[in-house]
Amino acid sequence: MFASPGRVLLSVFGFDIYWYGLFLAIGILCAVLISDFLSKKYYKQNFVIDFAPFILISGIIFARLYYCLINYGYYMNFPQKVFLFREGGISIHGAILGGILALYIAYRLKKKDDRNFNISFLGICDIFALGLPLGQAIGRWGNFFNSEAYGLPANLPWKLYIAPEFRTEQYLNYDYFHPTFLYESILDLLIFVILIFFLKKYKEASGGKITALYLILYSIVRFMIEFLRTDSVLNFGSLHIAHIVSLIMFFTGIFIFVYSKNKK
Repeated sequence: MFASPGRVLLSVFGFDIYWYGLFLAIGILCAVLISDFLSKKYYKQNFVIDFAPFILISGIIFARLYYCLINYGYYMNFPQKVFLFREGGISIHGAILGGILALYIAYRLKKKDDRNFNISFLGICDIFALGLPLGQAIGRWGNFFNSEAYGLPANLPWKLYIAPEFRTEQYLNYDYFHPTFLYESILDLLIFVILIFFLKKYKEASGGKITALYLILYSIVRFMIEFLRTDSVLNFGSLHIAHIVSLIMFFTGIFIFVYSKNKK
């Protein structure tokens, strides 16, 4: 059994610094650095650091907008809170969408300015996809300190204690829950290992396949874990909105894999 020690890492002159922010920053930094390292080693490319700020800003904005959209009932009543990032509320699905849009814009601008820049857009996506699951694996630990993204009640050796103020209404009488953040963190790390193995073995013929593999694997992970999650606010029958988005990601990954294979 384990439990969060609290949300606040430390306070500086009355300003709280949160564990969530720390792990999010570490996750982003590791994702960028590992993508930069692998792009130089395997692709002989040196643009990751230049692209990263645009992707980061867009990813955070879309992560927040997506979260507010699926919680539209609350933010319709309190629209001013849309901009209060420190209150929490971002989504990895929104971050991925925002990151891809920013990446495409940065890619088109780079192609326009540098005629010697001959890597494809899917190749660019491959490079950033390599570091993404590692960043997710680290960032998920922010959910632990926030006592969020936990699962259904459980009585397992690795059960997670959730304080009453963080429990959903229907589970107020339960103390211990599935640590779904931990499940996803471990599986994200496994995805990272698989992508690195694929890169080393098939680097000459990746061209979008790493991106496709990430989308397929992560969509499966999230789809399965979502059945344990208790925090969905937008459902379609027995499926959460994250189930629907995961299915879209899965078939997008299949499409990209087939497209890159046929193009090759």
